[in-house]
Amino acid sequence: GGAAVTGPPVPAAVDIQPACLGLYCGRTVLAVNGSLETYGDCGVCPRGQRTDDNKICRECVGSPDRYDWLYLGFMAMLPLVLHWFFIEWYSGKKSSSALFQHISALLECSVAAFVTLLVSDPVGSLHIRSCKVKKLSDWYTMLYNPSPDYVTTVHCTHEAVYPLYTIVFIYYAFCLVLMMLLRPFLVKKIACGLGKSDRFKSIYAALYFFPVLTVLQAVGGGLLYYAFPYIILVLSLVTLAVYMSASEVESFKDLLVRKKRLVVLFSHWLLHAYGIISISKLDKLEQNLPLLALVPIPTLFYLLTAKYTEPSRILAESGNGH
Repeated sequence: GGAAVTGPPVPAAVDIQPACLGLYCGRTVLAVNGSLETYGDCGVCPRGQRTDDNKICRECVGSPDRYDWLYLGFMAMLPLVLHWFFIEWYSGKKSSSALFQHISALLECSVAAFVTLLVSDPVGSLHIRSCKVKKLSDWYTMLYNPSPDYVTTVHCTHEAVYPLYTIVFIYYAFCLVLMMLLRPFLVKKIACGLGKSDRFKSIYAALYFFPVLTVLQAVGGGLLYYAFPYIILVLSLVTLAVYMSASEVESFKDLLVRKKRLVVLFSHWLLHAYGIISISKLDKLEQNLPLLALVPIPTLFYLLTAKYTEPSRILAESGNGH
């Protein structure tokens, strides 16, 4: 500290580039001359770059690994599952239009995902150029802007997990636009058996849940990245149990009576398998694939124990006990 007070060393300190403060501040490469690189001032890295260990901004040249794709798949599934839930919720039992709306929702989300990949860098291909996620703080660079003198803040907020954070917002925007273009006409044409006010309720629901999903990604993107396999497993278990109890399914025969119940069951199984694959990342296939045999077990357990937990039976038995 004492050396800084005296006069002579100061010019020397100016000649040497001062240390780049902050976790995510870096120097951009201005020019490359053979093996020599010229660097700019310490600051924010341009989009599509992140700092290396020497605090130099480097281009993201990797591609997403399997877990990154599974995460993007999860974020892509969220609006689709919510679409299907609300279409089912508002179509009631008498409407035959639900199936067309389900197909429309699937088409919207699929096209949105395809277009999102096409417009992502490199443009026009289904590949993505990305940076590796190293730790949770990579998702929240805005929380790590340094204040060297505790007064001025050096703003170094950039997308260190490029493009995993912003690509989800682009996808949601395309989903919303495609829904507004396609669904109203479809619903108007085929929504027989529904009142005028009920027809568009599933679309109104989407106008509510898309902002919620956007805020969820903005605030909890990094947390979701690490927690989504467990969220899938828990939610698929809970919703399946709720659905089966609400539909009064108590035996295999009850399941086979209606095709819709089987469709719901298999879709839950697919989600469950997705969760198991995401946790194991399928690193060692011979160890991980047998885990998929666990998928039907919760359903079997429910069907085998349902008759013992029937509320009317428990009440009757407690009544007999008295």
